[in-house]
Amino acid sequence: MSTYTETVSNKLNDLLEKTYDAEKGFKQAAENVENAALKDFFERKSSERYNFGHELKEEIRAFGQEVDKGDSLTSKAHRAWMDLKSFFSSDNAEAMLEEAMRGEKAAIEEYNDVLSETTLPPSTSQLLTRQRDTIQEGLAVISNLEHAS
Repeated sequence: MSTYTETVSNKLNDLLEKTYDAEKGFKQAAENVENAALKDFFERKSSERYNFGHELKEEIRAFGQEVDKGDSLTSKAHRAWMDLKSFFSSDNAEAMLEEAMRGEKAAIEEYNDVLSETTLPPSTSQLLTRQRDTIQEGLAVISNLEHAS
């Protein structure tokens, strides 16, 4: 039987923090783009990440672990960078799509890292696999949107 280690908890909390950063980034992109299809896509991705975050929090709590508040220095620095990047690429659909693609690829790598943890309970593994696969499917949509813009 697998055990829910502090290492797994820390990795899930890191994923949670990055999930909320992605939610905010997609929301910000939706606010800064004029194209209706892109705006809709970014809004859906923001909502998706919001839901992912709540699922991750529930999973962390289900195993008696603490949910981090997400106010780390790294998180604040990352959000400041995203704000600055958004300012310079405001309404530049191609730049926003490229950033979304980069972020989604990084997210998939993070999910794969956590999924490689041998001590994952089945419920955690299933949740992370489903979320990772959803992100992977979104990459194809981003690629299509990038070619269309």
